[in-house]
Amino acid sequence: MRAVTGSALAVLVGMALLTGCSSPSVITLNDGREIQTLDQPEYDDEAGFYEFEGIDGKPGRVNKDQVRTVQEL
Repeated sequence: MRAVTGSALAVLVGMALLTGCSSPSVITLNDGREIQTLDQPEYDDEAGFYEFEGIDGKPGRVNKDQVRTVQEL
């Protein structure tokens, strides 16, 4: 088995660090629907919306009045 090269090792370490930084979460809405996110949603106090990146990688927003809970997975 060949030894891992320096650049391959750097890629593996970088991926591990990025994985450790994410906080996947679930937003549960008042109607019972759930939205899974890649990171902890950020609350925009001025607008009154939670902003997040969905598991499909697309940005999303939901009004705080529609949110029952936000839980980290």
